[in-house]
Amino acid sequence: MSELEKKKKFSLPSTPVLLFLIIVVIMILTYVIPAGTYERVLDEASGRNVVDPNSFQYVEQSPVNPWKMFVSIPDAFVEVGNIIFLIAFGFFWVYSVMQSGALTSAINKLLGSKAKDSKLFIPICMFIFAIAGSTYGELETVYGLVPIFVALAIALGYDAIVGLCMCFVGVATGFASATTNAFTIGVAQSIAELPIFSGLVYRWIIFFVQYAVMTFMVMRYANKVKKNPEASYVKDCDFSSFELERVENVEFTGKQKVILISMIFTVATIVYGSLKLGFWINEMSAVFIISALIISIIAGFKPEQIKDNLLTAFKEMAIGMVVVGLARAILIIMQNGVIIDTVVHGLASVTAGLGRMGSAIGMLVAQNIINFFIPSGSGQATAIMPIMVPLGDLAGVSRQITVLAYQFGDGYSNMLWPTCSVATMCGIGKIPLDRWYKFFIPVFAVCFCVQVILLIIAVMIGYS
Repeated sequence: MSELEKKKKFSLPSTPVLLFLIIVVIMILTYVIPAGTYERVLDEASGRNVVDPNSFQYVEQSPVNPWKMFVSIPDAFVEVGNIIFLIAFGFFWVYSVMQSGALTSAINKLLGSKAKDSKLFIPICMFIFAIAGSTYGELETVYGLVPIFVALAIALGYDAIVGLCMCFVGVATGFASATTNAFTIGVAQSIAELPIFSGLVYRWIIFFVQYAVMTFMVMRYANKVKKNPEASYVKDCDFSSFELERVENVEFTGKQKVILISMIFTVATIVYGSLKLGFWINEMSAVFIISALIISIIAGFKPEQIKDNLLTAFKEMAIGMVVVGLARAILIIMQNGVIIDTVVHGLASVTAGLGRMGSAIGMLVAQNIINFFIPSGSGQATAIMPIMVPLGDLAGVSRQITVLAYQFGDGYSNMLWPTCSVATMCGIGKIPLDRWYKFFIPVFAVCFCVQVILLIIAVMIGYS
């Protein structure tokens, strides 16, 4: 058998097929893992329903049969319909800009300047997104920006993985290395009865350390791809819908400048709306739709062309939308099988009795695993912090370190588990999950080792 045939034989399936296989495995596990539940009670300090750590009990087994498994798939698509439409309308916005020629002109101007060769371009983009994720909890808004950064990275001589890293890895690193992220640190510290955003100095040190590590790993890959495009993990994938025409001495018209200004205003509107006006998924979609229509009018598109752009957006993002639905089906099956609390209880029990250092590291490992089952940051905080806090108290681990272990485990594995945002981001960027894992698993391994070191330092200095 030739080497090429061997590679084809042992290659991983496409992302939708891989997710469906996981769905089948999880369905089988609902027959194997005992069903169990914790009681939820109102926490007066945070105003949220949290787990009573002493209330776990096994309940009657509730396995998900094959029929229920298939029913869970359309249920999942309905449940994440708002995210699916955000992806489609976000790309409708991006595609309208691309069809106007404004983005092509801007990037060709960039390619004609010294910026194309600047080694600071990628680190600066990652830093901006990391600050946004760390301070005010930016994450989902990046969905609509992924196509832009993929197109930009390809135009600059990199690949789609680098483009995804510029926005997604940047914002996810900041989200995980949270300093004032209300969705994770705010909720976790309130449940742990700590002053909100306390321990900030060490959190900023963590932020810069992890940002430096992630940037180094991304730049190492980016430089390798730019020197040798054949080194790209996605060299054989089709990114034609993101490619921009290279034109020498292209004219950057006043109309195109207005369109780019409207793009910036769109992003600013979403950020401001998220922070001040309570914007969420549907409001973001509405902003994308309005902006796409305004850009189309400025560009002089006729109604039929606007319609065609919208249909093209749905077509191009079809895989991404399917990935979102299948990923949510995994969670629905685990919920219907009543196995999530059992897994949490088992992992929490393992961390007991390991001593201060061992408990801190054990919590980190447990949180990483739990994030597969509970990918919501605030949801995981309300489910796991009431359990981990007393375990940490018994082991002599400060509550600040317990929060830190939760923060690390919840955040960085968002870039790893298919039930988290990585499946959506890769779907939008048309990056097969197996190619992403080929790049990211070594990065995650290095990042995890750094997290362990930072936790050990926190224990040694008595971080509290």
